[in-house]
Amino acid sequence: MKRLDIPTKRGAVLTGVLFSDERSLNTDTVTIAITGIHGNFYSNPFYYNIGDTLNGGGIDFVYAQTNDAFGEIPIVNANTGRQEVIGSWNERFAYTDEDIDAYLIWARQAGYRHIILAGHSLGANKVIYYLSRHHDSRVKHFFLLSPANLSYMMSGVTEREKQVIREMVGSGRGNEMLPFPFMGWVECIAYTAWDWQFSGLLNNVWTEPDGDFSQCGQITHTGALLIGTYDNFTNGDPAGFLRNINAYMPTASVNKLIFIEKTGHTYQMKHQEVADRILKQLQEWRKDDAVHHCAG
Repeated sequence: MKRLDIPTKRGAVLTGVLFSDERSLNTDTVTIAITGIHGNFYSNPFYYNIGDTLNGGGIDFVYAQTNDAFGEIPIVNANTGRQEVIGSWNERFAYTDEDIDAYLIWARQAGYRHIILAGHSLGANKVIYYLSRHHDSRVKHFFLLSPANLSYMMSGVTEREKQVIREMVGSGRGNEMLPFPFMGWVECIAYTAWDWQFSGLLNNVWTEPDGDFSQCGQITHTGALLIGTYDNFTNGDPAGFLRNINAYMPTASVNKLIFIEKTGHTYQMKHQEVADRILKQLQEWRKDDAVHHCAG
């Protein structure tokens, strides 16, 4: 494993980890997995299984931390040289574009010709947001792992708490800490809570069939969607949730749906099965892409 320090346009440095098998130095394929909120190695140890398994199949893997992988992350800003603290406490959802772009820039500069853009939980929502806005030729396929149903996650936010967020942002106090943990567990500034509750930027997947799937409808890439059948962020129907998301994509007929039986949002007891299924899908794509390349 190798630590990656990925600078963004705003200067924030994102810390990733490259899993690369020294026996496969000539691989031209990498999977970049965008993390969700608090989606670090400690809370999501399945990343180790995925990285090691893909390496065994001759594919590099990047655990791609974004601004919110931890509550607080001390960094030195690449533009200003000043020390900063980023994290889930001050993330803005509009950072998504430049965070993902920074990893894609790195991957191309590293020589990868085939890039699979993946994301877990809120990271999957970020991939949807990015690909809906950028029909990026650097990305070969997407891989969405358990997208987050934000409306369900925020169902416990009270009307009084919503009003406090509105008042703080409206009065120019958006950079101040909320007087309560958002959703009961996220200590953050009012602007960050506003992005979650009101911006709609990453609120792009729903259990309801009439939800706003406009971002999904703009994606032109093909890919795969994976979920555990016990996922507790889906209002009780993980399989229906995943099918609902895919149905709104223009590429729905060729996308792959993968269901991991009897496990939840972070794949407890099924880490290796998840990794094996991901590798199998990537190998199928690599074979198909090679055939299409030869035919072309």
